[in-house]
Amino acid sequence: MDRSLAQQGNSFFTGITRLCKGLAVVLVAGYALLQIFPSASAYLALIPARTIPFGWNLITAGYIEQSLAGVIISTIGLLFIGKLLEPIWGSREFLKFIFVVNFLTSICVFITAISLYYITRQESFLYTPLSGFHGVLAGFLVGIKQIIPDQELSLFLVLKIKAKWMPSLAILVAIIACFFTSESASYLPTFIFGTYVSWIYLRYLQRRPETSLKGDPSDEFAFSTFFPEFLRPVLDPIASVFDRLFCGRSEMTTESKGQTLGGAPLPGSDPIEASRRRERGARALEQRLAPEKLSAVEILKSTPDEDAAENV
Repeated sequence: MDRSLAQQGNSFFTGITRLCKGLAVVLVAGYALLQIFPSASAYLALIPARTIPFGWNLITAGYIEQSLAGVIISTIGLLFIGKLLEPIWGSREFLKFIFVVNFLTSICVFITAISLYYITRQESFLYTPLSGFHGVLAGFLVGIKQIIPDQELSLFLVLKIKAKWMPSLAILVAIIACFFTSESASYLPTFIFGTYVSWIYLRYLQRRPETSLKGDPSDEFAFSTFFPEFLRPVLDPIASVFDRLFCGRSEMTTESKGQTLGGAPLPGSDPIEASRRRERGARALEQRLAPEKLSAVEILKSTPDEDAAENV
């Protein structure tokens, strides 16, 4: 029994890639640096009033956690979501996704802070240090939504929810938290922009190695799928404006939609291929989670309740 429990615990730590471990070290090291040298936040965190000339904080801010809870959540999220996404995307694309989402999210947060200052004239928007990996974590949830949208995930071992609703649920929780703690409000813009930027990247810009084309044109990954179904008739016409903006109106630019000049689908670039990619992602996820399932079976079989073991 004890050995089975130990195997189950160890299985959660198997399959974590070197890249994820290295990035986790960066997060922990960044937090430790701020504890030893608190003044470092003035140079590494995003402080809108100091971004010019310290423009590098648009990059470094995403890897600096200012609280113990933040570094724990970010590290765990990176290790356990990263080990699912990196084998499917590849290490290079996984790292590129993190860099692009982090950088563009920081730019959006910077613009928002400057705009709020000019609207409210409150200097706190200019001098509050903003940092954290939660923008990329929000992007990871969008990646899970794209790859395994119908996979049921367990929350707190009680609630089950489909993966396609995880980004929307996370934003909803972040919004609700703002009404109870003022500190949560500083995380909300990063979380929202991280979600939106990652969707734009995956929807229009991510290059697919199997076809050398970009994006995911499937209806299951449309912008309106982040919202309840009754809102989609209103959101789809608005989202189509951005679709034309990124994909163009002419047939010459429909490559990202998976069509040639003649209107015929290119191999592996249409919505059918997007569905196949999600199926491959689901199979990969099942393979990654196989050790956990086997450990659970061993634990049940080691108990006196034979009926429970047979049910598994």
